[in-house]
Amino acid sequence: MSRDLLIGTYTQRLPHVDGNADGVLAARFDGTAVVDVSVAARVPNPSWVVAAADGAHVYAVEETGPDGGVSAFARSSDGALRPLGRVSSGGDSPAHLMVHPSGRLLATGTYVGGTISVFALDDDGSIGERTAFVQHEGHGPAPARQESPHVHQLVLDPVTGDLVVVDLGLGEVRWYALSEAGELALRPEATVTVGAAGPRHLAFHPDGRHVFLLNELDSTLVLLRRDGDRFEKVASAGTRGPGGAESGAVNQTAAVRVSHDGRTTLVTNRGDDTIGVFAFDAATSALEFLQAVEVGGRAPRDLVFAPSGDRVLAACQDSDEVVVFAFDAAARTLDRLGASSAPTPVCLAFA
Repeated sequence: MSRDLLIGTYTQRLPHVDGNADGVLAARFDGTAVVDVSVAARVPNPSWVVAAADGAHVYAVEETGPDGGVSAFARSSDGALRPLGRVSSGGDSPAHLMVHPSGRLLATGTYVGGTISVFALDDDGSIGERTAFVQHEGHGPAPARQESPHVHQLVLDPVTGDLVVVDLGLGEVRWYALSEAGELALRPEATVTVGAAGPRHLAFHPDGRHVFLLNELDSTLVLLRRDGDRFEKVASAGTRGPGGAESGAVNQTAAVRVSHDGRTTLVTNRGDDTIGVFAFDAATSALEFLQAVEVGGRAPRDLVFAPSGDRVLAACQDSDEVVVFAFDAAARTLDRLGASSAPTPVCLAFA
């Protein structure tokens, strides 16, 4: 079945990427390839894009400085995006967005600025008043990448409704109580610290009891398990396998996703240009690295499971393509089906 796909991109040359796109891209996924790629909205560096639950509204960061932005769009039935306005992200280089399931709140975090902002969403999907603002302070133990806070991801805890914030610069994952009015209150006792490992992204298991935390700086995947009102670290594994880990080549992880049945976790390795495949047993909290699959493209950033669950798409930033794999959930295998051209793709979102 054909599905609409939104692709976040870079439009400018930055120290870490040679962006050559023109804005947010719209496309269709036909089950085998990404087709009909077009520019849906011309905004600078929309490196993270998210659609509301009903698909009627779309939000994109503008990863720019010294003060980045967040743009809102109404999405029509044919996939066209109509601008609804832009607000300041509250800091330099916003890197992530999260739309609350209620459709009433939006949260964003800035990588260079180290800030978190929550906004109210109006009935028409436009971005309203800022309801919360938090400035992280401090640094982590790795001076080259942790000289200051770097907020990299915000997700909602599916059990408590807390806002979970991954800060690579501090080496911490912080839990914030999020009120219906969009106010934030830090729960300091819930903070998880991994230090120089450099936490980048996390994904909740469908059971809500387990979390997979992906570390960018040391290429590890850490398993967290809920223990009362906080999480404990129960396992850790490298994302590259013996060959990559022993090669000495530079590698940085990017994305982590969990299969629909919760038995398989996938991560992307930039440098090795592979997808790390892990088996997971929720009953025993057992995490096992299985293999690293060659992507066939350069610098895989985001990857997503298609809604059908039997396809995986990887956005290859430096080779301007989206690679498609067939996924066998029973065997936990990935078979490459092909690649589709798209300029500087870094985020994939089905709408």
